[in-house]
Amino acid sequence: MQLPYELRLGWRYTRAGRSSRRNGFISFISGVSMLGIALGVAALIIVLSVMNGFQTEVRDRMLGVLAHVEVFAPGEQAIPHLDLTLSEVRAHPEVIGAAPFIAAQGLLAWGDTMRGAQIRGIDPLLEPEVTELAAEQQALAQLQPGAFGVVLGAALARNLGVGLGDAVTLIVPSGQLTPAGVMPRMRQLTVSGLFDSGHHEFDSTLAYLHYQDAARLFRLEGPTGVRLKIRDLHQAPEVALQLAATLSGDLFIRDWTRVNRTWFAAVQLEKRMMFIILTLIVAVAAFNLVSTLVMTVTDKRADIAILRTLGASPGSIMATFMVQGALAGLIGTALGLLLGLGVAFNVDTLMAGLERLLGFTLLPPEIYLITTLPSDPRSADIVPIVLIALLLAFLATIYPSWRASRVNPAEALRYE
Repeated sequence: MQLPYELRLGWRYTRAGRSSRRNGFISFISGVSMLGIALGVAALIIVLSVMNGFQTEVRDRMLGVLAHVEVFAPGEQAIPHLDLTLSEVRAHPEVIGAAPFIAAQGLLAWGDTMRGAQIRGIDPLLEPEVTELAAEQQALAQLQPGAFGVVLGAALARNLGVGLGDAVTLIVPSGQLTPAGVMPRMRQLTVSGLFDSGHHEFDSTLAYLHYQDAARLFRLEGPTGVRLKIRDLHQAPEVALQLAATLSGDLFIRDWTRVNRTWFAAVQLEKRMMFIILTLIVAVAAFNLVSTLVMTVTDKRADIAILRTLGASPGSIMATFMVQGALAGLIGTALGLLLGLGVAFNVDTLMAGLERLLGFTLLPPEIYLITTLPSDPRSADIVPIVLIALLLAFLATIYPSWRASRVNPAEALRYE
Protein backbone atom coordinates (compact mmCIF):
# COMPACT_ATOMS: atom_id res chain seq x y z
CA MET A 1 0.00 0.00 0.00
CA GLN A 2 1.30 3.44 -0.98
CA LEU A 3 1.59 5.66 2.07
CA PRO A 4 0.28 9.24 1.85
CA TYR A 5 3.05 11.60 0.85
CA GLU A 6 2.35 13.75 3.93
CA LEU A 7 3.35 10.82 6.14
CA ARG A 8 6.45 9.98 4.10
CA LEU A 9 7.55 13.61 3.96
CA GLY A 10 6.93 14.13 7.69
CA TRP A 11 9.05 11.06 8.47
CA ARG A 12 11.81 12.39 6.22
CA TYR A 13 11.82 15.73 8.04
CA THR A 14 11.84 13.92 11.40
CA ARG A 15 15.13 12.22 10.54
CA ALA A 16 16.53 15.38 8.91
CA GLY A 17 20.06 14.88 7.69
CA ARG A 18 23.13 16.87 8.64
CA SER A 19 24.12 17.99 5.18
CA SER A 20 24.28 21.60 6.32
CA ARG A 21 25.01 23.35 9.58
CA ARG A 22 21.41 24.52 9.83
CA ASN A 23 19.99 21.04 9.24
CA GLY A 24 22.42 19.61 11.75
CA PHE A 25 21.31 22.10 14.39
CA ILE A 26 17.62 21.42 13.70
CA SER A 27 18.30 17.70 13.99
CA PHE A 28 20.06 18.30 17.31
CA ILE A 29 17.13 20.33 18.69
CA SER A 30 14.71 17.62 17.55
CA GLY A 31 16.81 14.96 19.31
CA VAL A 32 16.89 17.03 22.51
CA SER A 33 13.09 17.34 22.40
CA MET A 34 12.72 13.56 22.02
CA LEU A 35 15.19 12.97 24.84
CA GLY A 36 13.34 15.40 27.11
CA ILE A 37 10.04 13.62 26.52
CA ALA A 38 11.70 10.24 27.07
CA LEU A 39 13.27 11.32 30.37
CA GLY A 40 10.03 12.89 31.60
CA VAL A 41 7.97 9.80 30.80
CA ALA A 42 10.60 7.51 32.34
CA ALA A 43 10.76 9.65 35.51
CA LEU A 44 6.99 9.52 35.87
CA ILE A 45 6.85 5.74 35.47
CA ILE A 46 9.75 5.14 37.88
CA VAL A 47 8.53 7.49 40.60
CA LEU A 48 4.93 6.28 40.53
CA SER A 49 6.06 2.64 40.45
CA VAL A 50 8.26 3.17 43.51
CA MET A 51 5.45 4.97 45.34
CA ASN A 52 3.08 2.10 44.50
CA GLY A 53 5.64 -0.39 45.75
CA PHE A 54 6.18 1.55 48.96
CA GLN A 55 2.44 1.79 49.59
CA THR A 56 1.97 -1.93 48.93
CA GLU A 57 4.92 -2.89 51.15
CA VAL A 58 3.75 -0.80 54.10
CA ARG A 59 0.14 -1.94 53.63
CA ASP A 60 1.18 -5.61 53.66
CA ARG A 61 3.20 -5.09 56.82
CA MET A 62 0.28 -3.33 58.47
CA LEU A 63 -2.09 -6.13 57.50
CA GLY A 64 0.37 -8.62 58.96
CA VAL A 65 -0.78 -7.25 62.33
CA LEU A 66 -4.16 -5.69 61.57
CA ALA A 67 -7.26 -7.60 60.54
CA HIS A 68 -9.17 -6.82 57.36
CA VAL A 69 -12.37 -6.10 59.32
CA GLU A 70 -13.04 -5.64 63.04
CA VAL A 71 -16.39 -6.04 64.79
CA PHE A 72 -16.46 -4.62 68.31
CA ALA A 73 -18.82 -3.57 71.06
CA PRO A 74 -19.29 0.11 71.96
CA GLY A 75 -17.49 1.58 74.94
CA GLU A 76 -14.75 -1.08 75.01
CA GLN A 77 -17.17 -3.51 76.62
CA ALA A 78 -17.38 -7.24 76.05
CA ILE A 79 -19.45 -8.46 73.11
CA PRO A 80 -22.72 -9.67 74.66
CA HIS A 81 -23.26 -12.72 72.43
CA LEU A 82 -19.82 -13.79 71.20
CA ASP A 83 -20.84 -17.20 69.82
CA LEU A 84 -23.74 -15.70 67.87
CA THR A 85 -21.51 -12.98 66.42
CA LEU A 86 -18.86 -15.52 65.39
CA SER A 87 -21.42 -17.71 63.66
CA GLU A 88 -22.95 -14.74 61.82
CA VAL A 89 -19.67 -13.36 60.52
CA ARG A 90 -18.44 -16.80 59.45
CA ALA A 91 -21.65 -17.25 57.47
CA HIS A 92 -20.60 -14.45 55.10
CA PRO A 93 -19.13 -15.99 51.92
CA GLU A 94 -16.16 -13.58 51.82
CA VAL A 95 -15.01 -14.25 55.40
CA ILE A 96 -12.31 -16.93 55.65
CA GLY A 97 -11.23 -16.43 59.26
CA ALA A 98 -12.54 -14.99 62.53
CA ALA A 99 -10.96 -14.65 65.98
CA PRO A 100 -12.00 -12.88 69.21
CA PHE A 101 -9.79 -10.21 70.73
CA ILE A 102 -9.53 -7.67 73.52
CA ALA A 103 -8.09 -4.23 72.80
CA ALA A 104 -6.95 -2.03 75.67
CA GLN A 105 -4.14 0.24 76.75
CA GLY A 106 -1.74 0.03 79.65
CA LEU A 107 1.65 0.97 80.99
CA LEU A 108 4.52 -1.51 81.04
CA ALA A 109 7.28 -0.99 83.61
CA TRP A 110 10.59 -2.65 84.25
CA GLY A 111 12.69 -1.05 86.93
CA ASP A 112 12.62 2.72 86.39
CA THR A 113 11.67 2.41 82.72
CA MET A 114 8.06 2.76 81.65
CA ARG A 115 6.47 2.58 78.22
CA GLY A 116 2.90 2.96 77.06
CA ALA A 117 1.59 -0.11 75.25
CA GLN A 118 -1.38 -1.30 73.25
CA ILE A 119 -2.54 -4.45 74.99
CA ARG A 120 -4.16 -7.01 72.74
CA GLY A 121 -5.73 -10.15 74.14
CA ILE A 122 -5.97 -12.94 71.57
CA ASP A 123 -6.92 -16.57 71.21
CA PRO A 124 -3.65 -18.24 70.06
CA LEU A 125 -5.59 -21.05 68.36
CA LEU A 126 -7.77 -18.77 66.20
CA GLU A 127 -5.50 -15.77 65.68
CA PRO A 128 -3.51 -17.40 62.81
CA GLU A 129 -6.77 -17.41 60.82
CA VAL A 130 -6.84 -13.61 60.66
CA THR A 131 -3.25 -12.26 60.76
CA GLU A 132 -0.02 -13.26 59.07
CA LEU A 133 1.94 -12.35 62.20
CA ALA A 134 0.29 -15.06 64.29
CA ALA A 135 0.69 -17.59 61.47
CA GLU A 136 4.39 -16.87 60.96
CA GLN A 137 5.66 -16.15 64.49
CA GLN A 138 5.41 -19.07 66.88
CA ALA A 139 5.83 -16.87 69.95
CA LEU A 140 2.11 -16.05 70.01
CA ALA A 141 1.22 -19.75 70.08
CA GLN A 142 3.00 -20.07 73.46
CA LEU A 143 0.43 -17.91 75.27
CA GLN A 144 -1.47 -20.03 77.80
CA PRO A 145 -4.52 -19.00 79.86
CA GLY A 146 -3.67 -18.34 83.50
CA ALA A 147 0.09 -18.15 82.90
CA PHE A 148 0.00 -14.36 82.47
CA GLY A 149 2.67 -14.44 79.81
CA VAL A 150 3.17 -11.54 77.43
CA VAL A 151 4.65 -11.37 73.94
CA LEU A 152 6.28 -8.00 73.27
CA GLY A 153 7.29 -6.26 70.10
CA ALA A 154 11.04 -6.37 69.57
CA ALA A 155 11.38 -2.57 69.71
CA LEU A 156 9.20 -2.33 72.83
CA ALA A 157 11.29 -4.99 74.61
CA ARG A 158 14.45 -3.18 73.56
CA ASN A 159 13.13 0.13 74.90
CA LEU A 160 12.25 -1.49 78.21
CA GLY A 161 15.53 -3.38 78.34
CA VAL A 162 13.91 -6.78 78.89
CA GLY A 163 14.34 -10.20 77.33
CA LEU A 164 12.78 -13.64 77.43
CA GLY A 165 11.88 -14.77 80.96
CA ASP A 166 11.99 -11.30 82.51
CA ALA A 167 9.08 -10.08 84.59
CA VAL A 168 7.47 -6.79 83.61
CA THR A 169 4.74 -4.93 85.47
CA LEU A 170 1.52 -4.04 83.69
CA ILE A 171 -0.33 -1.02 85.09
CA VAL A 172 -3.92 -0.81 83.88
CA PRO A 173 -5.83 2.51 83.71
CA SER A 174 -8.76 1.54 85.93
CA GLY A 175 -7.82 1.61 89.62
CA GLN A 176 -9.17 -0.06 92.71
CA LEU A 177 -10.58 1.65 95.78
CA THR A 178 -8.56 1.16 98.99
CA PRO A 179 -8.56 2.86 102.42
CA ALA A 180 -5.70 4.99 101.10
CA GLY A 181 -7.71 6.07 98.07
CA VAL A 182 -7.84 4.91 94.46
CA MET A 183 -4.74 2.89 93.63
CA PRO A 184 -3.70 1.70 90.19
CA ARG A 185 -3.99 -2.01 89.58
CA MET A 186 -0.78 -3.79 88.69
CA ARG A 187 0.17 -7.28 87.65
CA GLN A 188 3.50 -8.90 86.91
CA LEU A 189 3.75 -10.58 83.53
CA THR A 190 6.44 -12.91 82.24
CA VAL A 191 7.94 -12.15 78.85
CA SER A 192 7.29 -15.42 77.03
CA GLY A 193 8.20 -14.29 73.54
CA LEU A 194 9.13 -11.47 71.17
CA PHE A 195 7.83 -10.67 67.69
CA ASP A 196 9.09 -8.56 64.80
CA SER A 197 6.43 -7.44 62.32
CA GLY A 198 8.75 -5.20 60.31
CA HIS A 199 6.57 -2.18 61.18
CA HIS A 200 8.16 0.04 63.82
CA GLU A 201 4.86 1.50 65.06
CA PHE A 202 3.58 -1.94 66.02
CA ASP A 203 6.91 -3.34 67.18
CA SER A 204 7.37 -0.45 69.62
CA THR A 205 3.87 -0.33 71.14
CA LEU A 206 2.13 -3.72 70.86
CA ALA A 207 1.95 -6.41 73.57
CA TYR A 208 0.00 -9.67 73.25
CA LEU A 209 -1.74 -11.55 76.09
CA HIS A 210 -4.07 -14.51 76.13
CA TYR A 211 -7.57 -13.06 75.93
CA GLN A 212 -8.64 -14.79 79.15
CA ASP A 213 -5.76 -13.19 81.06
CA ALA A 214 -6.53 -9.82 79.49
CA ALA A 215 -10.19 -10.13 80.48
CA ARG A 216 -9.20 -10.76 84.11
CA LEU A 217 -6.75 -7.86 84.18
CA PHE A 218 -9.19 -5.36 82.65
CA ARG A 219 -12.22 -6.81 84.46
CA LEU A 220 -14.11 -7.75 81.33
CA GLU A 221 -16.59 -10.57 80.89
CA GLY A 222 -15.06 -11.62 77.57
CA PRO A 223 -13.57 -10.41 74.27
CA THR A 224 -14.43 -6.89 73.18
CA GLY A 225 -14.46 -7.69 69.48
CA VAL A 226 -13.95 -10.11 66.62
CA ARG A 227 -11.24 -9.78 63.96
CA LEU A 228 -11.98 -11.01 60.43
CA LYS A 229 -9.97 -11.97 57.38
CA ILE A 230 -11.66 -11.86 53.98
CA ARG A 231 -10.75 -13.30 50.59
CA ASP A 232 -10.01 -9.98 48.87
CA LEU A 233 -8.66 -7.24 51.13
CA HIS A 234 -9.77 -4.58 48.63
CA GLN A 235 -13.38 -5.62 49.24
CA ALA A 236 -13.13 -4.88 52.97
CA PRO A 237 -15.28 -1.69 52.89
CA GLU A 238 -18.06 -3.48 50.99
CA VAL A 239 -17.94 -6.51 53.29
CA ALA A 240 -18.07 -4.23 56.35
CA LEU A 241 -21.22 -2.54 55.01
CA GLN A 242 -22.84 -5.90 54.32
CA LEU A 243 -22.04 -7.18 57.81
CA ALA A 244 -23.37 -4.00 59.38
CA ALA A 245 -26.75 -4.76 57.81
CA THR A 246 -26.88 -8.41 58.91
CA LEU A 247 -25.24 -8.68 62.35
CA SER A 248 -27.40 -8.86 65.46
CA GLY A 249 -26.96 -6.49 68.37
CA ASP A 250 -25.47 -3.04 68.81
CA LEU A 251 -22.03 -3.49 67.26
CA PHE A 252 -19.54 -1.30 65.43
CA ILE A 253 -17.69 -2.45 62.31
CA ARG A 254 -14.41 -1.02 61.03
CA ASP A 255 -12.30 -2.11 58.04
CA TRP A 256 -8.54 -1.74 57.60
CA THR A 257 -8.84 1.28 55.28
CA ARG A 258 -10.34 3.30 58.15
CA VAL A 259 -7.74 2.34 60.75
CA ASN A 260 -4.96 4.19 58.91
CA ARG A 261 -7.07 6.46 56.73
CA THR A 262 -4.86 9.50 57.33
CA TRP A 263 -1.71 7.69 56.23
CA PHE A 264 -3.28 6.26 53.08
CA ALA A 265 -4.84 9.63 52.20
CA ALA A 266 -1.45 11.35 52.61
CA VAL A 267 0.22 8.80 50.31
CA GLN A 268 -2.48 9.24 47.67
CA LEU A 269 -2.18 13.03 47.85
CA GLU A 270 1.59 12.84 47.53
CA LYS A 271 1.23 10.51 44.54
CA ARG A 272 -1.13 12.93 42.79
CA MET A 273 1.18 15.88 43.42
CA MET A 274 4.19 13.97 42.08
CA PHE A 275 2.17 13.06 38.99
CA ILE A 276 1.31 16.72 38.38
CA ILE A 277 4.87 17.96 38.97
CA LEU A 278 6.49 15.37 36.73
CA THR A 279 3.82 15.87 34.06
CA LEU A 280 4.98 19.48 33.87
CA ILE A 281 8.45 18.16 32.98
CA VAL A 282 6.91 16.17 30.14
CA ALA A 283 4.95 19.27 29.07
CA VAL A 284 8.11 21.40 28.92
CA ALA A 285 9.86 18.75 26.85
CA ALA A 286 6.83 18.34 24.57
CA PHE A 287 6.57 22.05 23.89
CA ASN A 288 10.21 22.10 22.92
CA LEU A 289 8.81 20.58 19.75
CA VAL A 290 7.37 24.01 18.99
CA SER A 291 10.82 25.51 18.54
CA THR A 292 11.93 22.50 16.51
CA LEU A 293 8.99 22.82 14.12
CA VAL A 294 9.31 26.60 13.86
CA MET A 295 12.96 26.23 12.83
CA THR A 296 12.04 23.43 10.41
CA VAL A 297 9.29 25.54 8.82
CA THR A 298 11.70 28.46 8.43
CA ASP A 299 14.32 26.18 6.84
CA LYS A 300 11.79 24.50 4.52
CA ARG A 301 9.98 27.59 3.21
CA ALA A 302 11.22 26.97 -0.31
CA ASP A 303 10.15 23.33 -0.15
CA ILE A 304 6.73 24.40 1.06
CA ALA A 305 6.41 26.89 -1.78
CA ILE A 306 7.34 24.25 -4.37
CA LEU A 307 4.82 21.79 -2.92
CA ARG A 308 2.13 24.47 -3.07
CA THR A 309 2.90 25.27 -6.70
CA LEU A 310 2.69 21.54 -7.49
CA GLY A 311 -0.83 21.46 -6.08
CA ALA A 312 -0.42 20.61 -2.40
CA SER A 313 -3.22 22.09 -0.31
CA PRO A 314 -2.62 24.07 2.92
CA GLY A 315 -4.14 21.13 4.80
CA SER A 316 -1.53 18.76 3.33
CA ILE A 317 1.30 21.11 4.33
CA MET A 318 -0.12 21.33 7.85
CA ALA A 319 -0.50 17.54 8.03
CA THR A 320 3.14 17.07 6.95
CA PHE A 321 4.54 19.09 9.83
CA MET A 322 2.04 17.66 12.29
CA VAL A 323 3.27 14.19 11.31
CA GLN A 324 6.84 15.34 11.99
CA GLY A 325 6.01 16.61 15.49
CA ALA A 326 3.76 13.64 16.30
CA LEU A 327 6.44 11.16 15.26
CA ALA A 328 9.00 12.95 17.44
CA GLY A 329 6.60 12.75 20.39
CA LEU A 330 5.82 9.09 19.65
CA ILE A 331 9.51 8.13 19.48
CA GLY A 332 10.31 10.04 22.68
CA THR A 333 7.36 8.50 24.52
CA ALA A 334 8.29 4.99 23.36
CA LEU A 335 11.90 5.44 24.49
CA GLY A 336 10.72 6.80 27.86
CA LEU A 337 8.32 3.88 28.27
CA LEU A 338 11.07 1.34 27.64
CA LEU A 339 13.52 3.15 29.93
CA GLY A 340 10.96 3.62 32.71
CA LEU A 341 9.81 0.01 32.69
CA GLY A 342 13.39 -1.23 32.50
CA VAL A 343 14.34 0.72 35.63
CA ALA A 344 11.06 0.06 37.46
CA PHE A 345 11.36 -3.73 37.08
CA ASN A 346 15.04 -3.73 38.15
CA VAL A 347 15.10 -0.93 40.73
CA ASP A 348 16.25 -3.23 43.55
CA THR A 349 19.27 -4.42 41.52
CA LEU A 350 20.13 -0.88 40.43
CA MET A 351 19.82 0.37 44.01
CA ALA A 352 22.15 -2.33 45.31
CA GLY A 353 24.72 -1.43 42.65
CA LEU A 354 24.38 2.27 43.48
CA GLU A 355 24.94 1.56 47.18
CA ARG A 356 28.11 -0.40 46.38
CA LEU A 357 29.29 2.41 44.13
CA LEU A 358 28.64 5.17 46.67
CA GLY A 359 29.80 3.11 49.66
CA PHE A 360 26.83 3.74 51.98
CA THR A 361 23.27 2.54 52.54
CA LEU A 362 20.56 4.68 50.95
CA LEU A 363 17.81 3.35 53.27
CA PRO A 364 19.28 2.72 56.74
CA PRO A 365 17.04 0.24 58.64
CA GLU A 366 17.27 2.23 61.86
CA ILE A 367 15.70 5.26 60.15
CA TYR A 368 13.36 3.97 57.46
CA LEU A 369 10.54 1.45 57.65
CA ILE A 370 11.86 -0.51 54.68
CA THR A 371 15.43 -1.38 53.71
CA THR A 372 14.85 -2.04 50.02
CA LEU A 373 13.23 0.13 47.38
CA PRO A 374 10.08 -1.70 46.22
CA SER A 375 8.57 -1.10 42.79
CA ASP A 376 5.11 -1.91 41.50
CA PRO A 377 4.48 -0.71 37.90
CA ARG A 378 0.75 -0.57 37.21
CA SER A 379 -1.00 -0.19 33.89
CA ALA A 380 -3.47 2.19 35.55
CA ASP A 381 -0.57 4.65 35.93
CA ILE A 382 1.43 3.86 32.80
CA VAL A 383 -1.40 4.16 30.25
CA PRO A 384 -2.39 7.73 31.33
CA ILE A 385 1.29 8.76 31.32
CA VAL A 386 1.74 7.57 27.71
CA LEU A 387 -1.54 9.14 26.54
CA ILE A 388 -0.77 12.49 28.20
CA ALA A 389 2.73 12.60 26.68
CA LEU A 390 1.35 11.86 23.20
CA LEU A 391 -1.43 14.42 23.64
CA LEU A 392 0.98 17.16 24.73
CA ALA A 393 3.29 16.38 21.80
CA PHE A 394 0.34 16.54 19.38
CA LEU A 395 -0.88 19.86 20.81
CA ALA A 396 2.62 21.32 20.50
CA THR A 397 2.59 20.68 16.72
CA ILE A 398 -0.63 22.52 15.90
CA TYR A 399 0.51 26.15 15.79
CA PRO A 400 3.83 25.67 13.88
CA SER A 401 2.06 23.40 11.40
CA TRP A 402 -0.67 25.96 10.90
CA ARG A 403 1.94 28.66 10.27
CA ALA A 404 3.58 26.40 7.68
CA SER A 405 0.26 26.06 5.84
CA ARG A 406 0.04 29.88 5.63
CA VAL A 407 3.35 30.33 3.81
CA ASN A 408 2.91 32.38 0.63
CA PRO A 409 4.68 30.58 -2.27
CA ALA A 410 5.48 33.81 -4.10
CA GLU A 411 7.07 35.38 -1.03
CA ALA A 412 9.01 32.20 -0.20
CA LEU A 413 10.48 31.86 -3.74
CA ARG A 414 11.26 35.52 -4.29
CA TYR A 415 14.85 35.28 -3.07
CA GLU A 416 15.55 31.66 -4.05
